[in-house]
Amino acid sequence: MGITKLVDLIRSDAPGSVSHKDISDYTGKVIALDTSIVVNQFRAATPSLSPLTGLFFRTLTFLEHDIKPVFVFDGKPPGEKRAVLEKRAEAAGWRSANLNGTASSQTKDCVQLLKFLGVPVVQAPGDAEALCAQLVREGIVDAVASEDMDTLPFGAKTLICQLNAKKNSEIIEYSLTKLLEKLQISHKEFVDLCILLGCDYCGKIAGLGPKRALTLIQKHRTIEEVVSHVNKKTHPVPISWKYKEAREIFLKEPQTMNSPELTWTEPDEEALVGFLCHSARVKKERVRRRMETFRQMRESKREEREKEEKAGRSKQTRIEDFFRVTRKRNREAADSSSSNRKRPKTE
Repeated sequence: MGITKLVDLIRSDAPGSVSHKDISDYTGKVIALDTSIVVNQFRAATPSLSPLTGLFFRTLTFLEHDIKPVFVFDGKPPGEKRAVLEKRAEAAGWRSANLNGTASSQTKDCVQLLKFLGVPVVQAPGDAEALCAQLVREGIVDAVASEDMDTLPFGAKTLICQLNAKKNSEIIEYSLTKLLEKLQISHKEFVDLCILLGCDYCGKIAGLGPKRALTLIQKHRTIEEVVSHVNKKTHPVPISWKYKEAREIFLKEPQTMNSPELTWTEPDEEALVGFLCHSARVKKERVRRRMETFRQMRESKREEREKEEKAGRSKQTRIEDFFRVTRKRNREAADSSSSNRKRPKTE
């Protein structure tokens, strides 16, 4: 679910915090991805195919553009998320929700595939989006790629949506810093706003729309003050409302080990062929064709970047030469002007 109608609120009240990008804008960037969201996208889009196939193709596209992906996996979810997870499992037709964080066979396959692709994998202690946000705050990665707006209240400075392999796909980037400035609230107040809008960790005040919720936070600054001023008849407050627990989840630093060491290596084509043929029933020829295209595309894009860099350096050199010549001419003109002046007669 993420944060209810947060996207609509941002578009109407803080459009300046949103920018539209192209995948090439992220060349050289380190991007953390919430793996479960990527996998669920492929499940929904191509239910007849293994999501491993989609993960394989999309990761190669990132690498072709010299994007350095870091895939983060969910750990044990907070108890407050149980109701949401059970509802999602029922809607998806699963027997039960994963409430203990145990890695499924599909998760293990995803980890293995990513290792063969040579990209780093990080295990979160809890929700993946919380750790993704922490990685951005600590400067370990440049941004988070996710379709879940939860990443913003968790404190991710830069959130990228729709970062996929589709041609001409418009990528949307959200800046948390600009968002807070536009809304004129602090990060803690933004967390309270997101709880009022509706999040995965607790219920919400009934009948409270996004515009009204924002106005109340801007005026009263905390949920406690909002509750004391809101009309309880038109906006009943949930009984035993666990908004404090939800607030703590968003603001609490994930308990992680030392900063993960992120390394990227060359994809292991032979291992990928064997693994995808066996686990995802992908034809050997298809995997090899994609790997060949990957090598050609990556080399082509690197040559393009090198040409652009050389052209940029050449242009800069010419500009510097221009200023150098201009300064020289100015000095010569000054000297000439000085020599042409009538010198005072000496006694």
